[in-house]
Amino acid sequence: MLGQHLPSPVTQKRLRSGPAAGHIDQFADWLHGRGYRQRSLEDLLRGLAGWTDWMSSAELTAADVLRAFTECKARLETTHRVRYARGISRISIVAASLYIQFLREQGVIPAPDAPPAATERWPMLDSFRSWMHQHRGLTDSTLDLYQGILIDFFERLGDDPRRYTADALRAFVFERARPHGIDRAKSIVVAVRALLRFLAATGACPAGLEYAIPNFASWELSSVPRFLKADDVERVINSCGTDANGLRDRAVLLLLARLGLRASEVAGLVCTDLDWDNGRIGVCGKGRRREWLPLPQEVGVAIRRYLRHGRSPLTTAHVFTKVLAPRGPLTRAAVTHIVRSALRRTGITAPINGAHVLRHSAATAMLRHGASLASVAAVLRHRSSRVTMHYAKVDFELLAEVAQPWPEALSC
Repeated sequence: MLGQHLPSPVTQKRLRSGPAAGHIDQFADWLHGRGYRQRSLEDLLRGLAGWTDWMSSAELTAADVLRAFTECKARLETTHRVRYARGISRISIVAASLYIQFLREQGVIPAPDAPPAATERWPMLDSFRSWMHQHRGLTDSTLDLYQGILIDFFERLGDDPRRYTADALRAFVFERARPHGIDRAKSIVVAVRALLRFLAATGACPAGLEYAIPNFASWELSSVPRFLKADDVERVINSCGTDANGLRDRAVLLLLARLGLRASEVAGLVCTDLDWDNGRIGVCGKGRRREWLPLPQEVGVAIRRYLRHGRSPLTTAHVFTKVLAPRGPLTRAAVTHIVRSALRRTGITAPINGAHVLRHSAATAMLRHGASLASVAAVLRHRSSRVTMHYAKVDFELLAEVAQPWPEALSC
């Protein structure tokens, strides 16, 4: 009921006498159910009252909500609002959009005509995703990365494999990779080659066409791992507060920094992945391979504290959820944002402004504490030991001792 969420009788009267009167009680309960806090809920309802007042003054009725939303938004873009005066505001637009979403969920107004999905525009893309998922074991996140590249590919070259030529394929890859760095350029090559191999396997194009696309020049193991110093990692972890946000963020950061999990792996954790009896955690990484890792006590304590005192009471099986409305499971992007926020709080300039810097830092810390490359590869779940060898160059002090000086130059 409206009165349970909005203490102001004046605002209640405005809402009950306006175009939203028929659904206002259910809408207030709907907002509460989505996890909005009392202060935010009151602000939204006051903003909605400003919008419905404007609708009444413009002689718009409950049947005109979509038109009212468009016109009110355009009005705000051209009209300066007087502070502290009653009327429409930016919060009114937010409240109105939520009200329209609520009406659509209730079936009061029809859902908008959604543009056709990419897999509907190009059925070949849908077949490619299904084939790669079934036969190559690729995850949805990897296929989503490929899809963004392949949409550009189809728009440029079409979806008729008989028209693909070596020159056209090379021209697309070079042009698509031009604005990006070497890592992104290599991912473009991988995506297009994967599509061409799928087409060859299904008989849609000749085999071997993927070899028309050359690799971008890149020297294996030529770069140095980008990581944070151990003291900086501890500062990032200890920057979290003791509220619900802080408890969740600390548990997330410890999983990234102690076990080297990827952002998508943290976001995808479900409660059944936590084996408390045996002190281990199940991780489903690349290739949809489920593997068990030991759960350090520090990490386990942080997760248990978050589950008991910080997690929202949602029915989802995911371990980590959003604290603020609209509530739901954390996404990979949200995990990355947690790391970026912690770096910003501590004033640390990281070589990678995202969650992967903690994965590199975890591998570096293990090696510096005497772990073997095989042990690091097992924790990071590398399928090839050559990937782990990248971290063998992190002991710069030892490298300086064994480095040979240039002729006629002082030693390092």
